[in-house]
Amino acid sequence: QVTLVESGGGLVQTGGSLRLSCAASGRAFNEHTVGWFRRAPWKEREFVAAVDRTGISTYYSDSVAGRFTISRDKDKNTAYLIMNSLEPEDTAVYICAAALHSPFDGEADYMRANQYVYWGQGTQVTVSS
Repeated sequence: QVTLVESGGGLVQTGGSLRLSCAASGRAFNEHTVGWFRRAPWKEREFVAAVDRTGISTYYSDSVAGRFTISRDKDKNTAYLIMNSLEPEDTAVYICAAALHSPFDGEADYMRANQYVYWGQGTQVTVSS
């Protein structure tokens, strides 16, 4: 069992930056794949970014590539999402997710929400224009 708690959200102006954290408790978090998803008002949940178990391979949606960076600190059992050049369209609840045994055989697998087993409650990010 893994428990995920997100933090770091808030209100920021267009062009600003935020760093989200996903703190994990529970066994073997460092062996889990970690993903960030977001849900904007009146929209479906969408994939944002993911990092594999090693922390070496990362994946991004087209809408955030080049602006967001995902990373993990195994000593702190924490994953991060650094968000730069924020736009009003980035306004959403950002949710951290993790999975241990799901097969991640290709990039598409990292983007699928049903690959992830553990989910946090989310943190609100609001970007004002």
